[in-house]
Order: sequence, then structure tokens, then C-alpha cells
Amino acid sequence: MSSTFEKREQAQEAKYAHDREMDFKVSARRNKLLGLWAADLMGMKEADAEAYGKQTVMADFDEPGIVPADEDVFHKVRADLDTAKVDVSDHDLRRKMDSLTRVAREQIEAEA
Repeated sequence: MSSTFEKREQAQEAKYAHDREMDFKVSARRNKLLGLWAADLMGMKEADAEAYGKQTVMADFDEPGIVPADEDVFHKVRADLDTAKVDVSDHDLRRKMDSLTRVAREQIEAEA
């Protein structure tokens, strides 16, 4: 009986770890896609857009503990769009983030 309980507990722990890893991968992929989207809006060339995509991924680590977790990425992209005088509302930026989260999840699941 104890063995069954331990196996179930181990399975739940493994699922939790897998889910957290998946969330991390989806978030990183979404942030890169968001960076590429914003770079396109700002008129960046391909190499600069790729670098900006990577910077957007790294922005997620700028302010640890921010709740909700995506706020640091939102603030970075919002500030950069404002600096470049690209007219995108906060609402549209958040909607784009949401839609790219779904795209990123689909891409990661397709790779698995």
C-alpha cells in the first residue's frame, strides 16, 4: 500500500516538474516571438530583430518576483515601442502576448 502511494506521489512530482519546464519553455518562446513581432513593427532588419528577440527573452529575468510574471517583458516592449513611436495600445500588446502564448505552446508541443 505504501509503495502505491509513493509511486503516485512520485508521478505527481514528475508531472509538476514537467509542467513547470513546459511553462518555462512556452514563456521563453512567447517572449522571443513577441520580440520579433515588436522588432518588425519598429522596422528592424533581420539581425537586429533576432538580437531584440533574445533581449526580450532575457527581460523576463530582469525583475525577479514580479507578479504577474509577464510584467517585466510587457514593460520592456511597451517602453521600446513608445521610444520608436509605434502606436500600439496596452490592450493590443497584452492581446498579442496572449495569442503568442498559444502559438508558442502549440510549437513546443509539436516539437515534443
